[in-house]
Amino acid sequence: MNQYAKRRHQQGVFGPAEAEPATPEPVARKIVEAAPAGVSEFSVAPENAPVRLDKFLATVAGLSRTRVKALIDTGQVMVDGAACDDAGGKVRAGQIVRVDIPEPKAAEPVGEAIPLDIVFEDEHLIVIDKPVGLVVHPSAGHETGTLVNALIAHCGASLSGIGGVMRPGIVHRIDKDTSGLLVVAKTDLAHQGLSALFADHGRTLSLTREYLAFCWGAPDRQRGTIDTHIGRHPHNREKQTVVNDETRGRHAITHYEIEKSFGRERDGRPLAAMVRCALETGRTHQIRVHMAHIGHPLIGDATYGAGFKTKLALLPDNARDIASRLGRQALHAASLGFQHPATGEELMFESELPADLQELLAALEALDTRKP
Repeated sequence: MNQYAKRRHQQGVFGPAEAEPATPEPVARKIVEAAPAGVSEFSVAPENAPVRLDKFLATVAGLSRTRVKALIDTGQVMVDGAACDDAGGKVRAGQIVRVDIPEPKAAEPVGEAIPLDIVFEDEHLIVIDKPVGLVVHPSAGHETGTLVNALIAHCGASLSGIGGVMRPGIVHRIDKDTSGLLVVAKTDLAHQGLSALFADHGRTLSLTREYLAFCWGAPDRQRGTIDTHIGRHPHNREKQTVVNDETRGRHAITHYEIEKSFGRERDGRPLAAMVRCALETGRTHQIRVHMAHIGHPLIGDATYGAGFKTKLALLPDNARDIASRLGRQALHAASLGFQHPATGEELMFESELPADLQELLAALEALDTRKP
């Protein structure tokens, strides 16, 4: 947990402060810089032996075990001069392991000159403030015009061979119609480190992911935790849903705090609220599903909040017009903090609300200044 997240927990923002775990060893010390293309030889040290071949090469050459297995399967690994095709085979002290790493292949898809809002960049990684409408990764129906296309063009030769391909390393995604901060790896070293951070979800390593969400109504409690399992909707393959049977879903935890509430319905309850959500897990559509599950779907969310269109009628003309033409879920990835996978430095980034959500915020704030 980085100092920013620790401070928020100590202040009770997302529940009582928890015992601070021992300071994690920087990810950079757990992995080494990836071996360059070409032939490299490594001697098995006595303190490391015996050890699986794939594990040994992953440790000394800075490659993922998936990448190592691919090299073994294509005959590019030799032990004491003999070809080896068994990734799980043991190597002994004093043996020489030789690996021939080919030059990275050109990335597919190709690069495209798409403007990017770059918040931070160095030789290892890049942090982007993603606009609404930009798809992160190519997929069916979105083969071009994605963030990956843009990064391939922007980074060019600075991309190292992640998995043997000159491509950006995507370790987390943001929905097409969600805006905000996203970190992407440029090197194999950074990709391994960031993957470990996001797999840990900030439980023992340093990671902060917070979103600002505008929802209909407001939770009864100022702050709380939504702890469920999320899986594929049984009748709509495009949707996720909360499931009772944990064998059909994955554990999902969202911490929330109400930042502001707006207006009042006839029963005195808030008409809408801006809620800060912190992810402890990273499931597909997690915040959208969780907020809908507790009865407060996001404004503009046509997938999970369709049944709340009648709420628009309660808004005055200006606010109703802004909310109805938003055209996307009112969700923004506002804070992103993590330990740099190569340097160990603690990084923290904040993103202001984009123009459409600032307009929505102003319209909702005006509800509390209206004359009765």
